[in-house]
Amino acid sequence: MDIVQDLETLRDTPLPIADNSVDEFLLCHVIEHIRDPLGMMQELYRVAKPDAKLVAQCPYGSSDDAWEDPTHVRAYFIGSWGFFSQPFYWRADYGYRGDWQPMKIDLLMHAKDDEGLSAEALMARLQRERNIVRECVVTMTAIKPHRAAKRELQTPPKLQLHWSP
Repeated sequence: MDIVQDLETLRDTPLPIADNSVDEFLLCHVIEHIRDPLGMMQELYRVAKPDAKLVAQCPYGSSDDAWEDPTHVRAYFIGSWGFFSQPFYWRADYGYRGDWQPMKIDLLMHAKDDEGLSAEALMARLQRERNIVRECVVTMTAIKPHRAAKRELQTPPKLQLHWSP
């Protein structure tokens, strides 16, 4: 079945798909173009089966690729993906009711210069310098029923680094 839908309007115009019916989603260079990512992710959560998989790929937030394209409206970093899960909302309730647990984040690195650095040194470098990471690929799982908004339920994803020439 082919569906044509404006992903910006999913908060007001639901997908014509039954609740709990989709096994897997692939968002390849989509999410960075969406002005209302919480609305889109909540709607995808509605149609996702329990334990459904969602893979999102986008430019990493500190890369020039994230901001040079004038159609990109938002940048994503390692910590951004937790906001698609309920436990992150212990600080404030934005009305979001999806619960996508980030399981793994693959960072596609630009050069092999960093391969010998300790994990702490590499993370410090990623947080202060631009264009170290080119893209990220995030694998998330739909947690149903959704969890409470409690800080102690936050679970960090597995982080994997991949270097390319």
